[in-house]
Amino acid sequence: MVMPDAQRFSVVGRARRRWRPALAAFVCAFLVLAVVGYPVYVEPQVGTPHHADAIVVLGGPGSGRYQLGLELARRGYAPQLLLSDPSGGENDWLSGICRTEHPFTAICFDPHPATTLGEAREIRAVAKMRGWSDIIVITYTPHVSRARYIVQRCFQGSVTMLAAPTHLSVVEWAWAYAYQTAGYAKTLLESGC
Repeated sequence: MVMPDAQRFSVVGRARRRWRPALAAFVCAFLVLAVVGYPVYVEPQVGTPHHADAIVVLGGPGSGRYQLGLELARRGYAPQLLLSDPSGGENDWLSGICRTEHPFTAICFDPHPATTLGEAREIRAVAKMRGWSDIIVITYTPHVSRARYIVQRCFQGSVTMLAAPTHLSVVEWAWAYAYQTAGYAKTLLESGC
């Protein structure tokens, strides 16, 4: 049986009216997250390079953060450079840095687990062994705030966060917002280091 046009439009109109509040709520939630997340993910609080016991580079895609760590170590900001290699040594370029002679000590490590928490635990262990009380930690911009929170839970000394230059598309920024927000939620459920 074919529904008359007036009846068909009435059904469609009711369906649209039911979805409008849900769509409006979604758009509002998205806008709130975008506004609240901006100072956390896009313009996080970062410090300035200064002399420290060590420079720590957290793992992740791209070489920008590692290059910034190397540059700061070469310029004498710290005598030790700790590089996270979540690839387990499969990144030949990064492994090569730790096999090369430098005017500073370069240490590569494979975090267990391969997460920011795994990296923070390694930072704590190496810092205790080497007597560090002041570190510079480098990551990429959307990760700075969450990384600071996790590293400071494990390392009791002074932590200065730096962000490597970050160039992301709109889609990549949206993914970073979602990923870092989920990471924060997970971190808040974990206790201790």
